[in-house]
This record gives sequence, C-alpha cells and structure tokens, in this order.
Amino acid sequence: MTGANGEESAITGINVTPLVDIILVVLIIFMATAPLIHNRAIKVDLPKAAQHEKTSTEALSIVFNSRREITLAGRSVSPGELDRTLRSLSAASPDIHVSLRADKSIPYGEIIGLLDVVRGAGVRKIGLEVKAR
Repeated sequence: MTGANGEESAITGINVTPLVDIILVVLIIFMATAPLIHNRAIKVDLPKAAQHEKTSTEALSIVFNSRREITLAGRSVSPGELDRTLRSLSAASPDIHVSLRADKSIPYGEIIGLLDVVRGAGVRKIGLEVKAR
C-alpha cells in the first residue's frame, strides 16, 4: 500500500470478521448436532406411534432399556437413587419436566412401576417418547 506521500505503509490491523463468521458457523453446527449424538449413546428400541408431537421443553431424560437398566440424564441409577434424585430436583424446581424412553420389549407393568416411582418423587410433568412411523 502506498501512503499520501508515495511511501509504502505497513498493514497495522488484521481483519478478523471472516474468522468470526467461520467460528460462528462451526458453533451453530456443533449446537445442532450435539443432541443427535447424545440420543444415540443409549440403545433403546422405542415403540412407534402414528400420532405424536415434538416437545420444545427441556426435559430430564430417563431411559429404561431392555436389560432393565435405568439411566437418568446419561448416568446409570437404581430405582432408589432415581427416587431420591427426583425428589431433590422436584423440591428445588416443582415444574420439572421428565422424558421417559422405555424399550418396547419391556412389559407394560414394569413401565407403570417406573412411572409410579417418578410420580411418587413429586414429578407431575412426564412425557413418553416414541418414534415416528
């Protein structure tokens, strides 16, 4: 670059706008794909339903897999631990939402037993997850 009196001047600043744009796009991609990666971590064969709706509420995830293992927010827990944890969470936040994903091979009675534990802990907003057909 040449200055007003014909001398060459050094570049004193770096334009970081393109770098910020690229970082923002990468951040958006990670934010969009992170929930998809998290949901694939635990294998549960969900039942299918023709009528379902997507929820936009953040919910605490409980997974009940075919080996009768209970997972709360990605951490394996016993029914007693689940009850204690949910009691403390519902005491702190009475409007807590819980999302239950149960394998379709589990008998209905066992799922109702798990729902009793969740409702007994004070949680009133429970969603059952299904796959779209």
